[in-house]
Amino acid sequence: MMDRLLGAFVICFVFPFFVHADEKPKFAVTSPAFTDNGEFPVKFTCHGSDINPPLEFKNIPLKTKSIALTMHDPDSPEGVWVHWVAYNIKPDVTSIPENTVTGTELFNDFGRFHYGGPCPPDEKEHHYIFRVYALDKIMMDVNEGATMKDLEKAIRGHILAQAQLTGVYRKPVW
Repeated sequence: MMDRLLGAFVICFVFPFFVHADEKPKFAVTSPAFTDNGEFPVKFTCHGSDINPPLEFKNIPLKTKSIALTMHDPDSPEGVWVHWVAYNIKPDVTSIPENTVTGTELFNDFGRFHYGGPCPPDEKEHHYIFRVYALDKIMMDVNEGATMKDLEKAIRGHILAQAQLTGVYRKPVW
């Protein structure tokens, strides 16, 4: 009887501790405005106020020196359409409030430095992907005229963790 009780104790209380001892909370990006793969609110599109949505970063790795952020639409008829690129965001930044600028921004495909919200040219459903990178260095070697691809190339080999959040949006039919 005692062996059964001891076995049950080990299985219920001790074993789970060892199984999960090495697991670390996963780096994540979320938004209080929409869920992952949820509907992108009109407010943050060209059909609304065209301001960036609020974002929250969770479980930033301890050795992070800077954070980079990209947002793109892979469903664009022109191919990948870049909406927002920012880098050298300080590692203690755990959220980006709506309608704010943080870090250093690069040109998007609208030809401006700031956020450009979803603005699909067709009635198809489009996916807007935010990627957030925890980096092991401050990116000093990115030129002012760099693109999202240039930034992605520069951060290669410096990514401690990566997180993604996707919003879905379709052009409203008025």
